[in-house]
Amino acid sequence: MIPLKKHQLQSIALLAALPFALEGCIWDSSNTSVTATTSAPTATTYSVTATVTGLQPGQSVTLLDNSSQTVTATSNGALTIAAALTSGAAYAITVGSQTLTATQACNIVNGTGTVGSANISNIQINCGQLFAYVTNYGDNTISAYDINAASGALTPVPGSPFATGTNPNSITVDPSGKFAYVANLTSNDVSAYSLDASTGTLMPVAGSPFAAGANPDFITVDPSGKFVYAVNRANNNVSAYALDANTGALAPVPGSPFTTGTYPISIAVDPSGKFAYVSNGYSKNVSAYAINANTGGLTQIGLSAAGNGPDSIAVDPNGEFIYATNYHDANVSAYAINADGTLTAVNGSPFAAGINPVFSAVEPSGPFVYVVDDGGAGSGNISAYTINAGTGALTPMPGPPFAAGVYPNAMTFDPSGKFAYVFNGGNTVVLTYAVNAGTGALTQVGSP
Repeated sequence: MIPLKKHQLQSIALLAALPFALEGCIWDSSNTSVTATTSAPTATTYSVTATVTGLQPGQSVTLLDNSSQTVTATSNGALTIAAALTSGAAYAITVGSQTLTATQACNIVNGTGTVGSANISNIQINCGQLFAYVTNYGDNTISAYDINAASGALTPVPGSPFATGTNPNSITVDPSGKFAYVANLTSNDVSAYSLDASTGTLMPVAGSPFAAGANPDFITVDPSGKFVYAVNRANNNVSAYALDANTGALAPVPGSPFTTGTYPISIAVDPSGKFAYVSNGYSKNVSAYAINANTGGLTQIGLSAAGNGPDSIAVDPNGEFIYATNYHDANVSAYAINADGTLTAVNGSPFAAGINPVFSAVEPSGPFVYVVDDGGAGSGNISAYTINAGTGALTPMPGPPFAAGVYPNAMTFDPSGKFAYVFNGGNTVVLTYAVNAGTGALTQVGSP
């Protein structure tokens, strides 16, 4: 049996999020020669313009393109990041420095891609308050916390905890930070909430809860914020929903639910939003799907062997590799994502982990992978690895694994990657760790 994960810490929400848009303009490519010799036509180029919102007077944020070109926003509005990119050029917009309050931060949604032959407008930048949400399986509630961006400390928000359906097992927040969604394992539905951008409180969306299949175990939102996916482990399928950007309400997409392998546990969407991956616990494999950008429908494109009891799946932020924990084999399967979304096992995979690896997470900037090992006997650890950027292979960090309390079973990061949070199922506390940006080492900070 694949053990039920009683509690989940799936999402840290960045609220007060407003769109970050990329707009293109086409430069004239006319022939300027006035003699018999003609000049080569000028390539069509596109400008990359961001719309910055959420900044207060006196605040600023510096954006990076491909980790080099920088531009600083000191007010809300349009901001040119790149003046002229040709078709085929890669872009990767990230947040550099920012001067915000201790409980605020900015992050980028849909910040990577390749310029095609049309304007790009699906990128968002989210600036605002930071909040964390934890599902409490046995209490049928969600605990909500304010995050101190400087120290990583968590403080309960007013009104917390908030009621859910029966046995909430997973929570996700949409990229805009406006809505949260909870998979309720026993009531077989999805609770939807709107988020107060200034306080972090949760308010049920009209029509919530929304029907799912039998035993929805894990839930996620695609990077565009248009679609929500929940794996139904007792039905061996995925419920797919269209997300109403104005109300947060969910509606099944055409063809939903979509077939998976046996006993699906987790689902992840790559950063481009083109592909989705599901770990199938009993059939011991990972299903790959192409996502219809218009409808959100899933078309299976591949099936890759995994170990015994594949559980959690994590995708690196560049969309090049995925990592699946094999609970009963005490290791991690690593795959390279091909251009068509199919998977190829990384050389050396699987990589050794601790006892009962139950959750995997990739640090937001991408160099490090962390695997939560529940330990079986109650004393758990975090196995940490460095990712080979070229191959996706994992190298264990020097020294022993990092202590993670009693039955740890979920992990996430703040958007900056400075802090990690691990939920302990045995004593129902959240541990906070500082992340060393150079080595990836974890140091526990504060009291749980």
